[in-house]
Amino acid sequence: MRKWKVAVILLFVSLLLFFFFLFFIPYKQVIAFTYEDKEHLLAYVSLKNDQTFQLKYTHSIHLSDVLESYRIDDKQFTLTELAYEDFAVGMPSNAEKGEVFEEKDGVYYIKNMNRSFPFIDLRIGQVRANHRLIYQHITYTLSNSIKPGTWVRISIKKITLWQQWKGVNING
Repeated sequence: MRKWKVAVILLFVSLLLFFFFLFFIPYKQVIAFTYEDKEHLLAYVSLKNDQTFQLKYTHSIHLSDVLESYRIDDKQFTLTELAYEDFAVGMPSNAEKGEVFEEKDGVYYIKNMNRSFPFIDLRIGQVRANHRLIYQHITYTLSNSIKPGTWVRISIKKITLWQQWKGVNING
């Protein structure tokens, strides 16, 4: 009878540990959208094999699209390319050292960029910006998941099963 009680207790403790690890140990790598500079997870995009994505938005002054291409390197982002249609306020007029500037069919490109960031701060557009994340050829409109006007911090994180249940999975 005593061996049976020990076995039940060991089974119970094992199940508790299993559920603790299942719910509270980060394991799933995502592009995380957190509220401002806090850790409160608002939304996320689950990463698969593809370690590249793009942010697309409408520039507030010249009202044409801007496309930023990123590569994910460990826990940071590397801006690899920028595409835009107008040389208005806030847009570069040339490439920096080692980068390539070109124009093709009315679109200006800065290629071969290698600018790294641990995170990207962004205020979700309320009027014109229409911020979109493009991952694996699918476009996700950020204002569908995050309230327009919200300041978000975009970063690479590993999240727990509990955080997955609490957050909004943008790419379902």
